[in-house]
Amino acid sequence: MIRKLLSVLLLGITLTAQAETRYVSDALEIDMRSGTSNQHRILRMLESGTALEILEDDKASGYSHVRTPSGAEGWILSRYLMTTAPAGQRLAETEKKLAELELQSRQRMAKLSESDKEFINVTEELTRVKDENLKLAKQLADIQRTASSALAIDAENQELKNSLMQMERGQETLRQENAALHDRTARDWFMIGAGVMIVGIVLGLILPRIRMRKRSSWGSL
Repeated sequence: MIRKLLSVLLLGITLTAQAETRYVSDALEIDMRSGTSNQHRILRMLESGTALEILEDDKASGYSHVRTPSGAEGWILSRYLMTTAPAGQRLAETEKKLAELELQSRQRMAKLSESDKEFINVTEELTRVKDENLKLAKQLADIQRTASSALAIDAENQELKNSLMQMERGQETLRQENAALHDRTARDWFMIGAGVMIVGIVLGLILPRIRMRKRSSWGSL
């Protein structure tokens, strides 16, 4: 008995292991006929998900008169018609929308990445401009200090020029006074020389007379 139970269990496990799961395909084709019965000629086969325009609904026969997107008309069983698209088509549309959304998401992420790169570039450019501004400010300060020094040097130079001009004026005054002194000295020497000459002439005239008088007085003695 136990052996039989074990055999049944092993057989069940083997059958379970060999079982294969399959699904009913939603790929379906239905025939469009020329009339409202199976005896009418098949005009074409319509794939699942084909959009049809309803021209007439025959409740008695269970057929509907339809028109395809290409303009062909015929009759198909009403029970094959749905007000919504088949699940497979809706799934495909959903997957398509998801793919489009994913593409849009990737594009937005790419744009965001580009924006991040642009932001980084702008930040780096701003930093560079700030550094350049600091350098220019330092150069301006150096120029201002140099200009202040140049102004001070120019003012000192101007003072030296003024002092030099005053010294030149004083030197010219001294030169003029020296020239005047030389002229006065020359005149004084000329007057002295003239005086000596005159005295000599006078003495030359007087001394002989004095001698003659002395000789006369000696002779009378």
